[in-house]
Amino acid sequence: MLVLAAACSGATVAAGPCGKDSDCKGARVCSAGTCVDRTRSGTERADAPGESSAVQAGHRATGPKPFAMLGGGARHLGRAAGPAPRKSPKEAWRVELGAPVTGAPTVGPDGTIYVAAHDGALTAITPSGAIKWKLVMGDRSWSTPAVAEDGTIYVGSDDDYLYAVDGATGTTRWKLRLGLCDPKGFGPESSRCDADGGPTIGDDGTIYLGGDGIHAVWSDGTLRWRFATAEHVASAPAIAPDGTIYAGSQDNALYALAPDGSKRWEVRTGGDLDAAPVIADDGTVYIGGDDDALYAIRADGTIAWKTLVGGDVRSAVALAPDGTIYLGSYDNNLYALAPDGSVRWRLATADKLHGAPLVTANGIVLAGSQDDHLYAVDPDGVLLWAYPVGGDADATPTVASDGTLYLTGDDGILRALR
Repeated sequence: MLVLAAACSGATVAAGPCGKDSDCKGARVCSAGTCVDRTRSGTERADAPGESSAVQAGHRATGPKPFAMLGGGARHLGRAAGPAPRKSPKEAWRVELGAPVTGAPTVGPDGTIYVAAHDGALTAITPSGAIKWKLVMGDRSWSTPAVAEDGTIYVGSDDDYLYAVDGATGTTRWKLRLGLCDPKGFGPESSRCDADGGPTIGDDGTIYLGGDGIHAVWSDGTLRWRFATAEHVASAPAIAPDGTIYAGSQDNALYALAPDGSKRWEVRTGGDLDAAPVIADDGTVYIGGDDDALYAIRADGTIAWKTLVGGDVRSAVALAPDGTIYLGSYDNNLYALAPDGSVRWRLATADKLHGAPLVTANGIVLAGSQDDHLYAVDPDGVLLWAYPVGGDADATPTVASDGTLYLTGDDGILRALR
């Protein structure tokens, strides 16, 4: 149901004491120990889970088209622009970032590499390995930065803000708070609003990301709409060619939303959905979850198949042009699945695979493991090489069009490998 940003009645419900949102009645939330009517700039009312609010009806702010983001595009296919080496690469240069990195590095239109780290810093590095600038946000970031064609960088932080950053100077153009959670608190209630689910840029410049629901933000920093969910959305939304937005939630559901934020359908699974959805050419949506399964869901919301593995699936799959699905799991294995969900092969590592695999331009599959190695695997499952790093390789690598491989992880070092 789409609810326009207008008061439901002339009456105001009195505020009351609270310790968490569930202590409040109706659509109110707990803010600083008091139950209040939730507002954003005086235009949005609080929603029940499964409802959507439109903000500033009639507002339009078409923005720059997307250039790079998580998974290589809005469908999150996990395909690299360049090829990977068939032999173990050499380090060309390194930059000490000073904190673990979970999101993938993103390469902008001019070749600048952008990395967000757990010290809350977004760092811009030149292709030769020099630091251009560093922007410190209010809390750590799990984000893969998204870059628009005009060089604007969008990145989320656990301080509950989405940032729009000038790529040339590193200055903040605007930032938008996504909720009214206490950013200094602990536990699920304080982390609900963490801006770690995305961002993803649509063709019209709208930015989509998770938090305490699924958010659509105009390119000028104005909230376009918000779809409420019962739990945190850590999954980066994916956008289909017809404009449908897909996002998974820690309430165990995959949601399909229309471009106006209204719900088309939801599919319930057996565990949290922290992995970003991936949209195939035929409209099938692939998403893994904490119930140790990968789901293939048709565009109409019916489940085509479900394949069980031996552990959580916390990241997006990578979808090769031939339809092969590459999947990392907490059971320490990298899987290759056929389009019907059957297992073609699996490759064992010595620890969990948290980050998403990547299919390079020459078909080689790259996957990082918490055994402190990046693995390169031939499409037939043969291990080509394993590159050692100084910590968990949870961040998906990035391969530029010239074949330079950018790799980082828990050791807080960005490496350029060739």
